[in-house]
This record gives sequence, C-alpha cells and structure tokens, in this order.
Amino acid sequence: MTISVGDKLPDATMVTIGENGPEPVELSAKLAGRKVVVFGLPGAYTTGCSTVHLPSFIRTVDQFRDKGVDEVICVSVNDPFVLDAWGRETGAKDAGITFLADADGSLTRALDMAFSAPQFGLYGRSGRYAVVADDGVVTLAHIDEPGVCDASTGESLLEAM
Repeated sequence: MTISVGDKLPDATMVTIGENGPEPVELSAKLAGRKVVVFGLPGAYTTGCSTVHLPSFIRTVDQFRDKGVDEVICVSVNDPFVLDAWGRETGAKDAGITFLADADGSLTRALDMAFSAPQFGLYGRSGRYAVVADDGVVTLAHIDEPGVCDASTGESLLEAM
C-alpha cells in the first residue's frame, strides 16, 4: 500500500518507552476515533531529521492542536530507547510529540515507504511523509522525494489543512 487520501492506515504494533520501560502500542488504538498527525522520517539523530523535519513539528504542534488534532506522532525505524532519548534531548517530548518506534519496520514496509542507503549505514528506513488521519483514514498526505525534506514538514502539512 502507498499512502493515499481515503486509505485506512494499516495496523502495526509499535513500541514506546513508558514509565516501566518499553511498551507495545497498537497503532489502530492510537488512531481510533481521533484526528492524528503521523509523520515518518529516516532516523533519530540524522542530520535532516534533527535540523529540519522534527523541529518543524516542534514549532507547529500547538497550531495542529488549534486545528483539532488530538496527537502528533513521530514514527521512525529505530529502537524505542533511541527515539525516547532523541525526543527528550530535542524538547519534542516536552512539546507534546509522541514517539513510536517501528522497530521491525513493518509499518514502513506496509506503507511502501522503506528505503536503504548503505553508503550512510541506513537499512530498511522510512522515507519522509506526513499525514493527517481521522479515525485512521488518511485525509491529507504529503510525501517527500528521497533526499528532500519540504512537503512533509509541519509547516507544509499545516498550510494544506
């Protein structure tokens, strides 16, 4: 499946760090009956993700809430410990962004967003995308070309809402 308006996002078991360590999160439960922004990116601590993509959602998270978005979720093919540390260090968790690890890459593959860049040590990572989902159904989708980070930024998605 590619990400398209009108499609239901596939269910996947994601992982987050809770009070007692790693916890499974069913994506379908996070999306049920709610308006949610989900954005995917290649990886925590990578240059474009740390300097452009994640900061764009830190800057816009409150504006998404003003538009009725219940939650903003960052998805990456990383382990949950790395995502948790990255979220804390960047201030994104304090801003209210949720981090869900697609640790095995199953969601990324189901969305047909997987790519590898061996020259950078990246295997099975996610391409950049940002979607608005209402009760799990995609109502807006922005997908970047490989190596680009503009269509999937918080500002771009917010402007299109």
